[in-house]
Amino acid sequence: MGTVPPTGQLIATDPALPPAVIQTHGLSKTYRTGFWLNQRVTSLQNCSLTIYQGETFGLLGPNGAGKTTLLKTLLGIIRPTAGSAQLFGQALGARTVKQRLGYLPENPYFYDFLTGWEFLQYKAGLFGLSAATQHRRIVELLDLVRLSQAAAKKKQLRQYSKGMLQRIGIAQALINDPDLVFLDEPMSGLDPTGRFQVREIILALKQQGKTIFFNSHILSDVEVICDRIAILDQGELICIGSLDDLLGTADQYVVRGRGGMTSALVPWLDQFTIQGDSWRGHIKGDPYDFITQVPRLGGQLLTLQQARPSLEEFFMARIEERQGKLTLQH
Repeated sequence: MGTVPPTGQLIATDPALPPAVIQTHGLSKTYRTGFWLNQRVTSLQNCSLTIYQGETFGLLGPNGAGKTTLLKTLLGIIRPTAGSAQLFGQALGARTVKQRLGYLPENPYFYDFLTGWEFLQYKAGLFGLSAATQHRRIVELLDLVRLSQAAAKKKQLRQYSKGMLQRIGIAQALINDPDLVFLDEPMSGLDPTGRFQVREIILALKQQGKTIFFNSHILSDVEVICDRIAILDQGELICIGSLDDLLGTADQYVVRGRGGMTSALVPWLDQFTIQGDSWRGHIKGDPYDFITQVPRLGGQLLTLQQARPSLEEFFMARIEERQGKLTLQH
């Protein structure tokens, strides 16, 4: 798709790439703090990136890295100190662009005494949707986020669980059928079932061709969902690309199994190790040939994966590498 120069900007080299939905150039944000406002804190510095139509893009980083600052800047909630950005080729804050956006903040505030249905009706009214369109969209969205119409009409939002509130929050972000959806930490605070449900919703939106920009620190979910990712640390974009771009592709596969004639497995595997009844190694040759041999040798295959670092390993290595460089500079 392109190359990744030091600035973090992905330069398009393929004319077949879809249109750019988000473009930022040297985007920066500095806050003044202290009693006399004489101290400066840089939350975002020289951020340049491009996100294409139909992409699911994940922004990763430690707490305080500047992820929410970037998202709110793109939404026009806060103004940048320097640099520029465009959504759909237009300047930030354009009214016609806002009508094409959906947004779920990390800590949303809902009107507790409204039912889910009333809340979605209220949000639909803000976009000027007709009564017929409101009803159709609410029914569609409740089905998408797996909330029953009966519960949405009867139960007040103060009675919703964390997972239900997150799903109604996603529904309100989609009420205007947006082309670009911003989700700020959509899996935060959810149990495994809630995370799975939100992940399935995002994948469904991806199938609809929506462009999705979301912040997260739950790397396992990002690895499943995203087309491309970026890592932000202390306001600076340190890398951007697809998982294959960043982690690399691997010709070899790591396999784990148990049982069988382990002596007969040795010719098939490099770095072969045995611990109790379990074994592990890197497959030589065609993985399919090896997989068909394992049951014939009386063994059981447990896992098969590419021999490349996990996203978590890559993320921690990049953060530690950058922090080490900053320490040397000071």
